[in-house]
Amino acid sequence: MIFPKIEKSVKDLRDRIKWLILLRLIVSFPLLIAIVFFQINQSIATKLKFAIFLWGITGLFLLSFLYALSLVYIKGNGHVTLAYAQIIIDTFIVSLIIYITGGFFSFFQFLYFVIIIYSSMLLLKKGSLVMASLCSVQYGILIDLEYYGFLNPFGFEPGSLAAEYVWSLVFYKILFTMISCFAVAILSSLLAIEIIKARKELNAMEANVQRVEKMAAVGEMAAGLAHEIKNPLASLSGAIQLLREESSYHPDSDKLMKIALREAGRLSSLLNDFLMFARPKAGNPMPLKVDKALEEILDLFSNDPGCKDKATLKRDLVPGIWIAMDPGHLHQVIWNLLMNAVQAISQTGEIGVKMDYAASNYINIEISDNGCGMTPETIKSIFDPFYTTKKKGVGLGLSIVHRIVESYGGRIDVTSAPGEGTTFTLGFTRLRA
Repeated sequence: MIFPKIEKSVKDLRDRIKWLILLRLIVSFPLLIAIVFFQINQSIATKLKFAIFLWGITGLFLLSFLYALSLVYIKGNGHVTLAYAQIIIDTFIVSLIIYITGGFFSFFQFLYFVIIIYSSMLLLKKGSLVMASLCSVQYGILIDLEYYGFLNPFGFEPGSLAAEYVWSLVFYKILFTMISCFAVAILSSLLAIEIIKARKELNAMEANVQRVEKMAAVGEMAAGLAHEIKNPLASLSGAIQLLREESSYHPDSDKLMKIALREAGRLSSLLNDFLMFARPKAGNPMPLKVDKALEEILDLFSNDPGCKDKATLKRDLVPGIWIAMDPGHLHQVIWNLLMNAVQAISQTGEIGVKMDYAASNYINIEISDNGCGMTPETIKSIFDPFYTTKKKGVGLGLSIVHRIVESYGGRIDVTSAPGEGTTFTLGFTRLRA
């Protein structure tokens, strides 16, 4: 789709988990070294603390190895479970770091924010809010246990504990940390969604540019060739017509001449379609109220004998949206996509036509069906000239649609899956009121 819904594929999540494993290893070294550096002058059992940090590094390496090994065997939705498991374990590791480095006085609670940020990149809004809740609960329990004397920060003397301060100060710090966790979760998840949306939009634009460049190159070559064929073909048709009129009637000869004229007409029609693909007519762009134009096309389509008994039309149109386009071109584009939708339905089904705001200056028109759908290989080729999966037809319909839409500075994209139907999305620039 041109401005698609945010969906994270298994491959995308798998790649992000790989980067998380690598990043954890890279960050663990300077982080643990920094902890040792800041605590080395404290009056505590330094050797014991070094041992704990050494075990911490070893544990991170072991966990990273297990995570990487799990990626080899885990399939499908198991990647989501693996991502949750990793991040939950990370929250407990951070809580342990906070406990070791002073509890209430530790400044390493910012690591909770780091965990929430990368959880939003892997698991989006839901995952980041879950981790924000978990971090808040852990921090609150840790500080409460310290305040009430059930837990002392590792290696710290009495007098440097949360219990030495009034409850209001402790409460405000816990509350501030919790609010910060949820604020980071919301903001980072919104940013992650925008990044994914921008990446998908960029990929869609790249695919569209490649199609346009490919069609432009083929179109320029094909237009000249079509003209060169069309002129001799017209001469041949005229010559056969004259011979038929001037020669004496003979059943076999007349039958052969009719066949020749019929096939010449078919070739001429094919060349006209090909020329439409190669060099679409400029048309007469004018301000067009999209919902009204679509209503007229859909009313005609719903009464078409080949369509009205096969598909139920569902409309979701937005009033008051204008674009600049030739009405005939819009009719040709929409009609072609509607016919494709009908042909994709084996017996009876539904066709949906929906308008939607895509961006500040864009409008989307979606035409969807619940038909047979297409494979990824088919999707890559459907806009190529002469590519078709139908028993009838020459495979120029969608090529012409693409060229017409592109000639108005618009875009067309398709999403489909076998057995799940197909959605074509047209994107046009809106006219300002």
